[in-house]
Amino acid sequence: MFIQQLYTACLSEAAYYIESNGEAAVIDPLRDIDQYIQLAKDRKATIKYIFETHFHADFVSGHIDLSNATGAPIIFGPQANTDFKVHNATDGEVFALGEISLTALHTPGHTLESTCYLLKDKDSKPHAVFTGDTLFVGDVGRPDLSSGNMSSEELAVILYNSLQNKVLPLPDDVIVYPAHGPGSSCGKNLGPETFSTIAEQKATNYALQPQTVEEFVKSVTEGLKDAPVYFAINASINKKGYENIDRVIMRGTTALDLATFKHLKSNNDTIVLDTRNATLFTEGFIPQSVFIGLEGRFAEWAGSLLPFDHDLILITPAGQEKETVVRLSRVGFENMLGYLDGGFETWKNAGEPIDIIVDIEPDELMMDIPYDPNLLVVDVRKEAEFGDGHLPDAHNLPLDTMNDIVELANLEESQNLYVYCAGGYRSVIACSLLKRHGFNNIRNVLGGWGKIKELENVKIVKEPRVLN
Repeated sequence: MFIQQLYTACLSEAAYYIESNGEAAVIDPLRDIDQYIQLAKDRKATIKYIFETHFHADFVSGHIDLSNATGAPIIFGPQANTDFKVHNATDGEVFALGEISLTALHTPGHTLESTCYLLKDKDSKPHAVFTGDTLFVGDVGRPDLSSGNMSSEELAVILYNSLQNKVLPLPDDVIVYPAHGPGSSCGKNLGPETFSTIAEQKATNYALQPQTVEEFVKSVTEGLKDAPVYFAINASINKKGYENIDRVIMRGTTALDLATFKHLKSNNDTIVLDTRNATLFTEGFIPQSVFIGLEGRFAEWAGSLLPFDHDLILITPAGQEKETVVRLSRVGFENMLGYLDGGFETWKNAGEPIDIIVDIEPDELMMDIPYDPNLLVVDVRKEAEFGDGHLPDAHNLPLDTMNDIVELANLEESQNLYVYCAGGYRSVIACSLLKRHGFNNIRNVLGGWGKIKELENVKIVKEPRVLN
């Protein structure tokens, strides 16, 4: 028996490859499927099944392309209605894989079709359970993402029963392999590890402690923030299907000469997406570009901030054109039209207009604050981060609200905006969006809050009311 967790840190996503006697199964694959096909090829195995734990909302799964490439059937749990052919497993249905087996455990609650898969070894002993978003390390799946008409409280009751009846009775030594790790928005407070055991979760997971159903519902629904806007889009794509990724990559990695690039850019609905390093971007970029650097949680921020119905043309680091397109496709983008051949240097060397964002050190910010009546400090971290400590009179404008006209109405074009985040990545994204919205007096604070709070005599304001 062979099990490999294939973890993608920028999405906090875990797919799984399981193999026995030359037969393999893949659970919750990403859209770019080459890694699973290559792994099976290297191990001289045949992919027999593709299991999906539920309709994922935070990424587009590779189930359709992987099935087309291998001939393996797509297995969903009960109540999973799709626009393509799948096998809906019944609760308790067993799938043989070499000398081992996987049993479908219908565990609705996170979503109605959510299903865990219990792996039993050659002696029929429970060995591991692949829990999808039903159970994480330290948390459970949020019950507010269902495509049905049920409230989060109603789904939480269902989730409670699933955990009590299907998960908690499993032997203590069964390994828990969830679909996500820390940083995922599919739960409230995922732990730092990407796998655990039933015993460890019984001991440490707040949602698995002895409690009434009412107590459970309150604990899992309290403090839920709005889900990222692209979650509903991705869940729909995973139900209805998508364009073949090879075609998406071929189109998105088309090298565009300057004239073609400018022609596409002239369409007001086309967005120039710049994925270079933040420092390179602030030093010079194409006016009205949106910056989202590959070095951060690129796909998540793209899904949260970019419209899915607009075409994208790309400025990328040399040699990372395909990576950019693949990572965008993972969260459902299919409308990439190509990249500027030669990148930003082609634009600059042609004498085309460029824009910049002024970077400043934190001590310069502190020197400017007392002397500039038009200065406004803009903190683009999440509310909880802001509440844990921020500068006096700072205005909290979380990055995921940066396209909200109501939120932007609190800013004035005459203000000098000094923008910071935790470390400097999100603040550059925010500055690029503020530029697009017509704000030009902008400073990006290098190192963000991490450097600001290290300054001597800096006053830190805390607001416990927004702490998690």
